[in-house]
Amino acid sequence: MTHSLPAASAVIRTITTLFFCALCCIMVASCTEKSETIKVGVLHSLTGTMAISEKSVVDATLMAIDEINASGGLLGRQIEAVVVDGASDWPAFAREAEALITQKKVAVIFGGWTSASRKEMKHVVEKHDHLLFYPVQYEGLEQSTNIIYTGATPNQQIMPAVKWSVENHGKRVFLAGSDYVFPRSANKIIKKQLIALGAEVVGEYYIPLGDMNSDDMTDAILRSNADIILNTINGGSNLPFFKQLNQKNINIPVMSFSIAEDELLHLDIKAMAGHYSAWNYFQSLPSAVNKAFVARFKYKYGESRTTNAAMEAGYVGVYLWSSAVQAANTTDPSTLRQFLKGVSYDAPEGNVIISAINNHLWKPLYIGQIREDGQFDIVWSQQKPIRPLPFPSYQTIEQWNEYLNTLYQGWGESWAAPPRVSSAPMTTMEGQYFEHSK
Repeated sequence: MTHSLPAASAVIRTITTLFFCALCCIMVASCTEKSETIKVGVLHSLTGTMAISEKSVVDATLMAIDEINASGGLLGRQIEAVVVDGASDWPAFAREAEALITQKKVAVIFGGWTSASRKEMKHVVEKHDHLLFYPVQYEGLEQSTNIIYTGATPNQQIMPAVKWSVENHGKRVFLAGSDYVFPRSANKIIKKQLIALGAEVVGEYYIPLGDMNSDDMTDAILRSNADIILNTINGGSNLPFFKQLNQKNINIPVMSFSIAEDELLHLDIKAMAGHYSAWNYFQSLPSAVNKAFVARFKYKYGESRTTNAAMEAGYVGVYLWSSAVQAANTTDPSTLRQFLKGVSYDAPEGNVIISAINNHLWKPLYIGQIREDGQFDIVWSQQKPIRPLPFPSYQTIEQWNEYLNTLYQGWGESWAAPPRVSSAPMTTMEGQYFEHSK
């Protein structure tokens, strides 16, 4: 017995040592887990034709992340933004989204502008059962359990603006667009609506996305004797388009669906004054929530900077995601999707709600007229949130998908028409110009 006491004491000491070592390991692991950041992807075009629009969305997205971090972060951790350049190259968006998910291990991706970029990312996030927040108005004809669409569907932007344009400016309509999936699909919807309104299309013209030659397009507009131009041109191509309208003294009002305050910084404001845009947000909205949002943005990035609808939608997306993370107590995308349904937020544009049916937001709508200071006077509004309807009901979802597939195959399995060879003339067969009967 006298020999067993030291042995027992040694065993007790060994067990105690092992216990404290294990406890220390648990504490260290816990501290390490707490100190790790939550990585999120921010994927936009920082170069190329779409940089004119997308750079500012990155700024607004980062501002939301900084605000959440300053208030304590999420789940006791800070958010780390991994910013990647899509370079206005649609396949690059798929590659970068893949890398963000598989290599950077991000919890979510915020990004995209063109529908071509979104569709490239869509199959990636669906393959990995991941999550994408897309911040721009678009043609609709899509819904995914893996995408939260914080921009507008056609019934929340384009269709009310078309009705207002015809009622206030006339029934002779010219359709001007970039040659990719958004303008083509939007104009298909618009043409059906114009028939119902008793209006007519007197010209329809498309230029490749990023093309800087709009001479032929503006000549066609001059010949058309249109009452109103509905503009779905995206990116830098808007610069020569409006320049040519001004130089040729074409005084037809333009209703744009992708021109906002930030784009106006790059355009001749005096030449733009009097034209229109339809958006779910304008910087000039008088609400206290918006005034505070604008003040914070200008404080962070400079008094000369402006806010716009896509920026606001990018900002709102971060807060909708963070609300769901707090409710679910996890950043796991597959778990989080269920907690996103029905999430609401008092946004600068007004109250928004994620539809539990199709992952789009209920949103208000505003039509603004461009002022010489680069801001907008609100000339019409629907402030009660509009229900998102991504698929116009006059065709089935299957028919809409068949239409989209026809475009995709016709462009060589791409969501945008190929760049035009400078020496090649536009032809009707290419589908770039249709001069409708007058």
